Amino acid sequence: MKTIDKKTFDETASIDLTIGSFIISTLLFVMYILSNENSNVLVIASPFVFSAIVLNTIMLLHLTDLFIRMPELRRDIGIKILILLSNIPITFLYYCIVMKV
Repeated sequence: MKTIDKKTFDETASIDLTIGSFIISTLLFVMYILSNENSNVLVIASPFVFSAIVLNTIMLLHLTDLFIRMPELRRDIGIKILILLSNIPITFLYYCIVMKV
């Protein structure tokens, strides 16, 4: 009887980064709304937004590299990429509400 070893992709940093970015951006958005659109919250949020963009881009490049180099784990890595990219429409919605677009 032959056993099949199915490799799993146990990397969790991308999920942690996605959830952390979502929670912090949501908290900043709620603070902005509850503070009657005080611009001081935007001053506090600006460095976070810049760093979140940089960190998420680095993680996306890392996952894309793994996606290319590990064809046997593409399904798992692809799901992590999609989860990471799910923050983009949420952030765009927050941006549209703040800028009243």
